[in-house]
Amino acid sequence: MASTVLVVTALEDVTADWVVSALNERGVPVVRVDPADIGAALTFGFRIDGGRPVWSGRLRTASREVEPGEVAAVYHRRPTPYGARFAHLPRQQGDFAATEARHGLGGVLNDLPGALYVNHPAAVARADFKPAQLRKFARLGLKIPPTLITNDVRAAQESAAEHGPVVCKTFRGLPAADDGHTGAIWTQRLDPQTFDETLAVTAHLFQAEIPKTGDVRVTVIGRRVFAQQVAAPDGALDWRRGDWDALLHASITVPPREAALHAYLASFGLVFGCFDFALTGDGDDPEHWTAIECNPNGQWGWLPDAPAITEAFADVLTMETEGKGRP
Repeated sequence: MASTVLVVTALEDVTADWVVSALNERGVPVVRVDPADIGAALTFGFRIDGGRPVWSGRLRTASREVEPGEVAAVYHRRPTPYGARFAHLPRQQGDFAATEARHGLGGVLNDLPGALYVNHPAAVARADFKPAQLRKFARLGLKIPPTLITNDVRAAQESAAEHGPVVCKTFRGLPAADDGHTGAIWTQRLDPQTFDETLAVTAHLFQAEIPKTGDVRVTVIGRRVFAQQVAAPDGALDWRRGDWDALLHASITVPPREAALHAYLASFGLVFGCFDFALTGDGDDPEHWTAIECNPNGQWGWLPDAPAITEAFADVLTMETEGKGRP
């Protein structure tokens, strides 16, 4: 019976470290791999033929090795981009080598039959688009803010006039600069008077500002749900922009629509997700909860209930190694 958990992530990943430690304490075999280590520190040989239509062979890291059939669950966190391994090569050669590695090694790692993926990269890719998230929230009966995606200045002005104060958000994080450093563009209020034809350059996400009393981060792993109300001491519009160590946390009960969160994850083939909500009241009334987004590979190690979330991850992954079925 398959009994190994394959952890796919970068070397420096404290969140994954916690889950690996929890699995080690349970005696669950763990193999940790960063596909971008491909080379002398990461070798493999996978075989398949018509007589046995499953992958066989070995994957070897500097300290571990595993056969595809031994993998019961895959914890796919945040591996180093394949391109980083080949950054020293001329661009064409580097792009070619990275693509070959992703489609070869990554193609097998993403095609382990019977293994539980938390989460499968393809599922994360499907669920990573905000337009799809918002539509799914609405279809499941969750409240969402009036939203406009546009590159048209007149549409933006008309939406702002209809919905009052508006905020702008990015669809994705700010990419790394040439020096490798990354940054962030936080949610911000906009003055419609500043809208001009430069909006035509790319897509923009505008939403009606929610007169919120607070924010909630809901972490769902398997059937377990963890909810924390989050507030910045300075009352910032976007709590992520300040000192995370200064954030105020309080446990909060998710209203009866918790079933919608499980339905949301199931619709995208996800086992885990981090939901963000804006509250417009005390949280007791489901109508006070406005769904903002769901990160299918979100961070949770900074939350006060991280130890309990760690155990929940270990529970889900261990359940598969013990043959007890999926969460």
